[in-house]
Amino acid sequence: MQRNWRQTLYHLLLWAVSLTFFAPVIWIILAAFKTRDDLLAIPPKWIFTPTLENFIDLAGRYDFASSLRSSFLISLSAVLIAIVVAFLAAYSFSRFQPKGTNFLMFILLSIRMVPAAAVVVPVFLMYTAFGWKDTFWGMTLFYAMFSIPFSVWILKGFIDGVSPRFDETGLVNGGSRLHVLFNVVLPQVRPGLIAAFIFNLIFVWNEFLFNFIIGGRRTTMVPVSLVTGSISQGGVDWTFVASLATVYLIPPVLAIYFFQKYLLVGMTFGTVRGEV
Repeated sequence: MQRNWRQTLYHLLLWAVSLTFFAPVIWIILAAFKTRDDLLAIPPKWIFTPTLENFIDLAGRYDFASSLRSSFLISLSAVLIAIVVAFLAAYSFSRFQPKGTNFLMFILLSIRMVPAAAVVVPVFLMYTAFGWKDTFWGMTLFYAMFSIPFSVWILKGFIDGVSPRFDETGLVNGGSRLHVLFNVVLPQVRPGLIAAFIFNLIFVWNEFLFNFIIGGRRTTMVPVSLVTGSISQGGVDWTFVASLATVYLIPPVLAIYFFQKYLLVGMTFGTVRGEV
C-alpha cells in the first residue's frame, strides 16, 4: 500500500513537471484560436469563442506557403543526404577503424559544438564568393554538413553493436561489401537511422541564424518568416505569431509521437538495446 502511494505521488510529480514545461505550448495553441482583443486581454481569457480567422489570414499571406515549402524541402533533403553519408562513414569507422579513429570522432563531434555565431561570418563570405547564397542546394548542403557529425556518432554506436561475424558470413558466402552493408547491417541499425533522422530534422527545422544570413526570399524557412513577419503597425502581431507557431509545431510533434521509441534508443547512441 505504501509502495502504491509513492508510485502515485511520483506520477503526479511527473505530470506536474510535464504540464509546467508544456504550458507555453498550450498558451500559443490557445492564442491561435483567439481574436486579437481576447489575446491581449488582461487578465488572460481562458474561456473564449474559438475562431479560425487567424489561420485564414495566415494562409492569405504571400510568403506563408513558400516558407513552409522551403522548410519541408530543405529539411528533408539535407537530413536524407546527411544520413546516407553518415551511415557510410560510421560503417567505415566501426569496421575498418582507421588510425586515429577516436580523435577523428572527437573532431567530428566538436564541429557540432562550435557556436553558430562564431562561424556565421566566414560561411557568409564563402557562400557569397561561390554564389551559393539564397540557393536551394546551397542551404541543403550546409545543413547536411552540420547534420553529418552527430549522425555519425549515433550510427557508429549502433553499428558497433552489430557483430562483425554478420559481415564475415555475408562475404564468405559470395556477397559484396555493398550487399553486406545494405542488406545485412542496415536492417539491424534501422532504429538508429530513424533516431538520427528525427534528431537532425528537428535541428534543421528550427534553425534560424544561418537561414537568415545566407538564405533569401527563395529559401526563407518558417523561423525566419516568424521573426520578419511578426512586426505589424509598430508592434508584435501576436495572432500571426500564434497561428504560424501552431502550424509549425505540427510536423515535429507528429514525428516525435510516432517515432518516440526510436528516439529513446537513439539518445543512448545505441548502447541500450531493447524492443523497438
